[in-house]
Amino acid sequence: MRFLTSLALCLFACTQVNADEVALISRLAPKLDPVAISEAVSAMKCAQKYGVGESASRLAIIDYTIPSRQPRLWVVDLKSQKLLFKEYVAHGQGSGGDIPTAFSDRDGSHQSSLGLYLTDATYEGGNGYSLKLQGLSKGFNESAMDRLIVMHGAPYVNPAAAGKMGRLGRSWGCPAVRTEVAKPMIDTLKQGQFIYAYGPGTARLSSCKTENLALVTSSAMSRLARNGL
Repeated sequence: MRFLTSLALCLFACTQVNADEVALISRLAPKLDPVAISEAVSAMKCAQKYGVGESASRLAIIDYTIPSRQPRLWVVDLKSQKLLFKEYVAHGQGSGGDIPTAFSDRDGSHQSSLGLYLTDATYEGGNGYSLKLQGLSKGFNESAMDRLIVMHGAPYVNPAAAGKMGRLGRSWGCPAVRTEVAKPMIDTLKQGQFIYAYGPGTARLSSCKTENLALVTSSAMSRLARNGL
């Protein structure tokens, strides 16, 4: 009986924490879909339950159901309870026009991948200052390291040009942001924070099941090292 009582209290406390963080993000980002917020928080808490990103205090949420011509990336500091960024973000060329409709974890698809990411270290690459991303959602983005899906700045993330072209410039699958905000945003999110990309089919990631979570393996880290990242 004592065990059941403790378990019930634990479940209530965990549920309350989720609800509090969902409410906080909803207040800070009122135009962000409440479903996207709920999914992102649930996926983050699930990863932390299994020992991934336990010290994370910052969560970025990308809502790929929003047109690329509008801001659709929010970065929230859960500890200080502040909205740090509300920004434009590109999707992959293979994912569609203004609003992406196709998503893939397949190398060479040039499509964006949905789901939860854990951020890693930064590096200087072909796209300048960039942030490595570890895909944590099995079946959605677990090949992010192999595909070299990273956050970086890009001149084609240009809101003014998007208004004339009817869409923002597109990447090869990376969540690229405006060049001007790339460094401060990357420095805010680097080394063990979370990014959640919301879109069609991500609802099942709200369920904390081991089959939904792709834990980062040592072999994946070795591949990163071989690629010089």
